[in-house]
Amino acid sequence: MRMILPSVRARREVDRALRNFFSTYRSAEFRRFVTTICRFYGVKQPTIEWYEYLDWGKGAGRTWDDGKIGLVHPENWKRGRKYNSMRQWIHTVHHEFGHYLFWADAERKADLFADNMMSGVSDSIPRTRARQKPVTRVRMIGQQRSVGRRRSAVS
Repeated sequence: MRMILPSVRARREVDRALRNFFSTYRSAEFRRFVTTICRFYGVKQPTIEWYEYLDWGKGAGRTWDDGKIGLVHPENWKRGRKYNSMRQWIHTVHHEFGHYLFWADAERKADLFADNMMSGVSDSIPRTRARQKPVTRVRMIGQQRSVGRRRSAVS
């Protein structure tokens, strides 16, 4: 599957805005990111809500059916997590925007979008995974299982 992405120049600008927001918390930097992505894809800007934590501290972002995006603010991301790197937070932001942009097959497409948005942008931030190209095709393998058999209502 080929994905249409902004140019590398635009992705570097987006990455710079997110890195600046992560370190300074200036909302103008985050708005620059949102505006660039939404203008490129021709969608309206989503409502962003900031949280101290989501899902009892397990989740970092959430996209609801109405298009609202909830994210853990970088200030809270830095302080309450075992894995609290800037790169992981940026990946989470891209992942949630992937959900916002691609509703069908959302989880796989959101991961693919986040990986592709971060590829070739900045080599100055070390990756947590081994250096590799983003996956463009995913092969689903597994057993097909039946839905289940009917059981009688015996007490």
